[in-house]
Amino acid sequence: MSNVLNYFPSNDWKNVLSNELSNKEFFDSIDSLYRQPVVPAMSDVFNAFALTPYSEVKVVIIGQDPYPTPGDAMGLSFSVPPTTPLPKSLINIFKEADTDIGGCRTNVKGDLTNWATQGVLLLNTILTTNANTRRAHKDVGWQENLTIPAIKALSKRENIVFILWGNDAIEYEQYITNPNHLILKSPHPSPLGAWCGFWNTKPFSNANNYLRANSIPPINW
Repeated sequence: MSNVLNYFPSNDWKNVLSNELSNKEFFDSIDSLYRQPVVPAMSDVFNAFALTPYSEVKVVIIGQDPYPTPGDAMGLSFSVPPTTPLPKSLINIFKEADTDIGGCRTNVKGDLTNWATQGVLLLNTILTTNANTRRAHKDVGWQENLTIPAIKALSKRENIVFILWGNDAIEYEQYITNPNHLILKSPHPSPLGAWCGFWNTKPFSNANNYLRANSIPPINW
């Protein structure tokens, strides 16, 4: 088994993605990337799958690739460790949450583990990148070999909320083919995207209202 696969969680994702996880050639190629500085740490690459088992997913927030600064990426889209200053996109996410549902301080820590353990799959479509270089691994095969199959597998379930922020995330709508889901689309929460239509989209209340309407416990954002 490749080194990185040693860190894939032993939960129901392992069965759901069994065909993809048997692709030795692909995961050996990921191992080879770690011969140079890569983020996140190999032990954190699959944190989204580890913290949010397939059967427990209520909401999916799709990100692009990890924060490139060493120490910032933790295997969860948009999330940073508690000691890391908040990225601008995450500041805007918290501001929108405060406007939408109230009670969210903009000076909170950026670790979104609490969302993940409640059923929010914080999935980057590209799970690694070179340290200090954005999108360095956009063509290594993460999408085809793991993250698109994961989204397709979730589409087979029902009553999941998919939050797609920005054009890159919206491209993945094509893989959500089951109509029995809620898809929330808006511009990206980056400083530019926020002023182009992200504000006042109310993704957090809309997600919770949908979950409640389907007798699913809401998320404590």
